Amino acid sequence: MLKLTYMETNFHLEYLTQSLEDWVQSRVILALRVCQPLCVEPSTASFLLPVDVLGLETLQAEAKREDREVFSFCVCDSECVEVSLKGAWLSDGCEDANGLFVTAINDRTEFFLHKLWLEAQSCASVMSD
Repeated sequence: MLKLTYMETNFHLEYLTQSLEDWVQSRVILALRVCQPLCVEPSTASFLLPVDVLGLETLQAEAKREDREVFSFCVCDSECVEVSLKGAWLSDGCEDANGLFVTAINDRTEFFLHKLWLEAQSCASVMSD
């Protein structure tokens, strides 16, 4: 499963081996035990990848092979491609901009997408240094 953590100024993408259902169930139980509100709803999340990241074409081909349309791509401009994922949004309140987004594709694709995101992050940090 992929977990995107959204904060005020950025987000972080993680690849987790736990199943989506088990992870969400654990979060719901935790929220109940600590009396914290939790909103879980179907949603879509998007983030950008550079068009020149190595392996993007392979990921796009994998998206076309998926049985269900869990993720898609849209060219933004000459430098970026938007990756959109369908999954679940978890937050303290349904209108909250900070929260977690989780989705499940297939293990190989999730791992590969996470690898591309990490590579894009390392390239971005090198360029900003």
